[in-house]
Amino acid sequence: PSSLHHLLWPTLGLVAVLVVLARPLAAAISTIRTDLSAGERRFVGAMAPRGIVAAATATTFSSGLVAAGIGGASKILPVTFLVIVATVVIYGLSADPVARLLGVAQSRRSRPLIVGGDPWVVDLASSLRSAGLDVLMWAGEEDERERIRRADLPLAPGELLASATGEGARLEGISAVYLLTEEDDFNALGSLVLQTPDGRRLYRLSPPPGEHGVVAPYTGGEAMFGGTLTRAALDQRYRRGARIGAQVSDGTVPAGHDLLFVVRQNGKLSPATVSAMPEPAAGDTMVLLARCES
Repeated sequence: PSSLHHLLWPTLGLVAVLVVLARPLAAAISTIRTDLSAGERRFVGAMAPRGIVAAATATTFSSGLVAAGIGGASKILPVTFLVIVATVVIYGLSADPVARLLGVAQSRRSRPLIVGGDPWVVDLASSLRSAGLDVLMWAGEEDERERIRRADLPLAPGELLASATGEGARLEGISAVYLLTEEDDFNALGSLVLQTPDGRRLYRLSPPPGEHGVVAPYTGGEAMFGGTLTRAALDQRYRRGARIGAQVSDGTVPAGHDLLFVVRQNGKLSPATVSAMPEPAAGDTMVLLARCES
């Protein structure tokens, strides 16, 4: 402490310059012509905690400068220490309120990525969005992508799924991926390609009984919608007039409907799977497939 007290006020002045001038200016220049929004650019300018790199650099060079008789070199290490402490405290305490103020805080609600562009898949995504979720979609065929655009649903960039999921900024916060294309093997392979260690859940349609494909029966991803609602069954029923919609639950699933998803009141999404059927509580939003065909 004795090596720091006479440096405290000058160092706080240096921290003020770093926080108020240097970082915002550097961030503003470096984010020109990027796809970051105005709020995101401001947030980049409001975040720059110093840490191990600054400490290691100061440790490496200060002793050599002191040995060379450079004036003030002995102050480099204690000043760096104070800068690290001050910036970590300032940015650590301000990160959450600043993110909320600038409108860039990540929502605590589920954000599903739905892969597929068949009409029933687009209607499913629209129903989830009507329930208050930030839905993102991806499809490989241009006619499917155009159908998604016409429904005014956000479309992930990239012509290949691996490319689309590599676009970091737009896919941040994805809570689960639902592979709902008409190709069973594509859904199966996608469940392997998209596996990550960050806890993101993967779901896919199961192939119909008796149809094995090449790899579909042998890969991961939780099977969706129960044993009878296979991809072929969903597509067939949709063509005959069955429709997908969302409604607030009174605690029971209405007769003549199959439960596909439950959107909890806190914004968490619970899908119906072969292994588990969510129990809707009063006030939750259910996404349903009508059994009745018009």
